[in-house]
Amino acid sequence: MTLIAVASPPIRDAATIVLVRDADTATPRVLMGQRGSAAAFMPSKYVFPGGAVDADDRLVTLPAPLADVERARLADRPVTATAPAPEAMTAAAIRELWEEAGLMLGRPGTWEGCVPADWAEFAAAGLRPSGDALRFLFRAVTPPGRPRRFDARFFLARAEDIAGDPDDFSRATDELSHLHWIALSEARSLDLPFITEVVLAEAEAILREQRQDSVPFFDNSGAESTFRRIA
Repeated sequence: MTLIAVASPPIRDAATIVLVRDADTATPRVLMGQRGSAAAFMPSKYVFPGGAVDADDRLVTLPAPLADVERARLADRPVTATAPAPEAMTAAAIRELWEEAGLMLGRPGTWEGCVPADWAEFAAAGLRPSGDALRFLFRAVTPPGRPRRFDARFFLARAEDIAGDPDDFSRATDELSHLHWIALSEARSLDLPFITEVVLAEAEAILREQRQDSVPFFDNSGAESTFRRIA
């Protein structure tokens, strides 16, 4: 019998947003939704809004610069040959939140020049993406053997920075179902991917301690899995 080696899919850069509500109370809540049962990646699992960085995200100019430490951490140790700039990663997280949950993380502002197609509705609403409202929380590369692989950056954001009603999911696409706010302490009762459980624990620790000395990085891009911390 001849065994045919199956090539591992290429790693794609991605961004995910961990949106927290009532962060300063004893019972903070996080926004989660369920992927479809037929999805190629993590079917039926509860996840945060997120996805691959698009070409249009690389064309977005943020109205306020990222903090130097955030920018340096996001640019550290690129895995893909065409890793996007930190600003594009941040923009992608905001766009994915809009597409998958129908929520706009933005501030009033006028776009200059041509508006990228993926961002037309943001511009029509008179909003520009609030990249400085996000905090780089976690990074993980999908291990080999999965149908899709991502170099995913997870961002922490507050629902108070949403423009509009944080309970209005009416403009969301159908990528995630059962969108709802759930207490951080109860979220682990959902059917979660392992990495989502780890990110939830990191988010809880940051909200509790109000500081973050470094960003955890599960690096599965090479032959061996490596855990690093990005200072």
